[in-house]
Amino acid sequence: MTSRPVGTLAQRKRQLVADELTQAALDLLAREGFDAVTVDEIAAAAGVSKRTFFRYFASKEDVVVQFLTELGATMRDELASRPAPEPPSTALRHTVWRSIDACAGHADRALRVVQLILGTPALLARFLERQAQWREELAAEVAERLGLELATELYPHLAAGMALTAFHTVLKRWSDSDGTEDPSALTDRCFDVIAPALDAVVRA
Repeated sequence: MTSRPVGTLAQRKRQLVADELTQAALDLLAREGFDAVTVDEIAAAAGVSKRTFFRYFASKEDVVVQFLTELGATMRDELASRPAPEPPSTALRHTVWRSIDACAGHADRALRVVQLILGTPALLARFLERQAQWREELAAEVAERLGLELATELYPHLAAGMALTAFHTVLKRWSDSDGTEDPSALTDRCFDVIAPALDAVVRA
């Protein structure tokens, strides 16, 4: 995944270094295992000093957290961009697929990263923590789209939770199959199950 473009030359240079560090770290961590890789090795792979690494990330775990942050931002932006008349199930299906596709579009590397996250307890805990944050953001967007009161209505948080459960389920099945299962088909199958519940608020 790539980050959003930034404005000034200094910002672009900083983003370039951050991207190189992220790619080097994720490649090493996914190939060698989280516990086996040191910050020194990541810095060397990216062609920078250890001191430079710590100007961008507090730890190697934070590199993975940044990857997860970008996934969440992708989902939030996608849901915000969906046409207003779309049924909730359609809008949320596209929202989840956008992030799944961002992973599957770089299948070899992304699959290893997903397997790393799901297979490392510390990283899985951070992943679940991030999903809780995404649920709040998606719920707020769902409430806005449907004209619901976020503080009093149950539907926005339930809908966001169902969408993120589908997201997690697809990643887990894709990971467990070692990439042999089609993430697009998995996403469709998940939403075929939950679509009636997601669209019930519209019928109501």
